[in-house]
Amino acid sequence: MRTFKTFAAVAGAMLLLHAGSALAQGIKMPAPSPKQTVKQDFALSSIELNYSRPQKNGRVIMGDLVPYDKVWRTGANGATTITFGEDISFGGTPVKAGTYGLLTIPGAKQWTVILTKSLDVTSPAAYKPENDVARVQVKPVALPFSQESFFIGFDNVKSNSVELDIIWDKTKVPVKITADIDATITSQIESAMQSDKKPYFQAAVYYFENNKDLNKAVEWINEAANQTPDAFWVWYQKARINAKAKNTSVAKEAAQKSIELATAAKNDDYVTLNKKLLATLK
Repeated sequence: MRTFKTFAAVAGAMLLLHAGSALAQGIKMPAPSPKQTVKQDFALSSIELNYSRPQKNGRVIMGDLVPYDKVWRTGANGATTITFGEDISFGGTPVKAGTYGLLTIPGAKQWTVILTKSLDVTSPAAYKPENDVARVQVKPVALPFSQESFFIGFDNVKSNSVELDIIWDKTKVPVKITADIDATITSQIESAMQSDKKPYFQAAVYYFENNKDLNKAVEWINEAANQTPDAFWVWYQKARINAKAKNTSVAKEAAQKSIELATAAKNDDYVTLNKKLLATLK
């Protein structure tokens, strides 16, 4: 009888333990350092970041939680990675398209930002200098505010350059990324201009905005306006390009035409843009 009671007690305890384990397995909790994926269209492709975001939570960050002069995974949990869709220059160092680990060595006056072939570095012991692809020395910027959640993102996004910002607490570490796309785009334009459907508008605006042959830009934007006489946005670009080429009378006429078309289309934005342009033409 005693043996049966003992068996029943043990069985009951095991049943409760199993039930508790099953309940624990079913509980979903928010991650203390949530993951984030950031994808930024850039140049002729994109850049993608994958990292985790620890919180400040009243702690001293730089020089304490994040030690100086030691390799840091630059985030929390797993390794931080960055993927470039095309060949770029990372802080002045040429880097091929692909996926890399993003590491840093923080310092009070200078940081080292590293791109590595290793995609699994989560501690200083796992870091292998021989796998470095780029090492960039960056002077940290003191911020006038405190960033609670660790952040990596992009700023000053332009056609061929972008700034990678690493920010936490009152520290920002910026790294400039550039892409040499002019030769590729110019080649595409030259090839397209040999086809039956010539991209006059896109070619003219590209030449204008990138300080290339302005005479060609004028020629092409005139053709674009002839092809699409009701496109107020084309006439606005014709005004801008001719203004830069010092063809003031043509620029004024184009701006007025754009205003008429934009007014008919009820597009106040372009009306305003053209009026501002006209105010600069003497």
